[in-house]
Amino acid sequence: MVTGDPMQITDGPSGTPPAAPSEVKRILVIDDDEVTLLMCRRILEKIGYEVETFDNGVQGIQRLREAPAQVLLVDLKMPQIDGLQVIEQVRGFDPSAIIVLITGYATIPAAVDAMKAGAYDFLPKPFTPEELRITVGRCFERWFLAAESEKLRRQKEELQRTFATFVSHQLKAPLGAVKQYLDVLLHTSSHPLPETALAWITRSQERLAEMLAIIEDWLTLARIESERLGDKDATADLCAIARKAVDAAQEQAQPAQVAVDAQIAPDAAAWVRGDAVALGNVAANLIGNAIKYNRPGGRVTVGVTRERDMAILTVSDTGLGIPQDCLPQLFTEFFRVKTDETHGIPGTGLGLAICKKIVEGLGGTIGVSSTFGAGSTFTVHLPAAGESALRGA
Repeated sequence: MVTGDPMQITDGPSGTPPAAPSEVKRILVIDDDEVTLLMCRRILEKIGYEVETFDNGVQGIQRLREAPAQVLLVDLKMPQIDGLQVIEQVRGFDPSAIIVLITGYATIPAAVDAMKAGAYDFLPKPFTPEELRITVGRCFERWFLAAESEKLRRQKEELQRTFATFVSHQLKAPLGAVKQYLDVLLHTSSHPLPETALAWITRSQERLAEMLAIIEDWLTLARIESERLGDKDATADLCAIARKAVDAAQEQAQPAQVAVDAQIAPDAAAWVRGDAVALGNVAANLIGNAIKYNRPGGRVTVGVTRERDMAILTVSDTGLGIPQDCLPQLFTEFFRVKTDETHGIPGTGLGLAICKKIVEGLGGTIGVSSTFGAGSTFTVHLPAAGESALRGA
C-alpha cells in the first residue's frame, strides 16, 4: 500500500509533470487493492495527470485497447491474470506504453522477470507519495524521449524519400539527356569527327555512365534504408530468378569472352520470402561482378540448392580472386578491391553493399570465399517460404 497522506504533501519540483507536448498525460493503474488505487489516483491527479484505475487485469487491458495511456502501473499479484501476463498482452498491441510493475515482492528475480516481460521499472510496496511521483515522472520523461525519437525517425525517412526523388528527377534525368545528346553526336554527324573530339566524347560518355550507375545505386540504397524496396511479404522462386539473371548476363558476358552457366534443373524451384525484383538485383549484381572480374576464356557458374529450411544461391567464377586482407571490407559501401589487374574496371563500390542490405533485410546471409588469382564464390542463404506462404502467394 501507499504510505503517508498524499493530501498533506505539498507540490514541489519533483511533483510537477515534465515539460512535454500538449498531449494529455494519461496513466492507467491496475491493482486489486482498493486503497492503493485510491491513493495513486489522489496523488497523481493532484499534480495534473489524468488517471484511470481498475481492480483487475482483464478490464484494464480492455480499457487500454479503447484508450491507450502513456504510462501503466500494474500490480504483480492479482486474481484472473497477474501483472506479468498483463504486461505481455499490452506489449502485443501497444509497444510504446511505459510500464511499471507494482510489487510487494521486491527481489532481484522479480525485477528481472519484470524487465524481461517488458516493464520499464518496478515499484516496491509500500511506497511513499514522493516515490510514486518520481517514478511516474521518469516514466513520462522516457515516453516523451521515445516519442521524440520516433518523430525524428519519421522525419529522417521523409528526408530520404525527398532526397531520392530529388536525385531521380534533378540529377538522373539531365545526365541521361546529356548522354543521349553525345550518342546522337557520335552516330549522326554528317562529317567525321576529329580524332581528339571523338576520344573526348567517348570518355565523357564513359564518365556519364559511371555517374548514372552511382545515382542508380544511391536510389536503391535509399529505398532499402526506408524499407521501400519490394514487398517483404511476397514469395519468389530463387531458381527462376537465377535462370533469368543468367540469361540477361549473356549480353555482358559474350564481349568479355566469359561463359555463364546456370547449373539448375529446368523444373527445379526454390521458393523464398522476398520480392522478385529485389532478389533479381542481388543475382544480377553477383553475376555481373563475376563477369567483370574474370579473364577472357573464364567461366561463371550459378547454382541454387535447398538445405533444410534455407535456399542457397551460389555464384562462382574462375576470375581474378580477392586478396584475403580485402575480404572483411568487401560488403562496405564504396569499397573496391584495388590491384594491378582491377585497375580500370568500372564500378561504384555499392553493388555488394546493396546485396548485403537486401539479403539481410529478408533474414538471410551473404558470404564469400576466394583464392587470389584463382576465383571467388559468393553464397547467399535465404529462408525458404513455408507452405502457408506459398498458398497465399
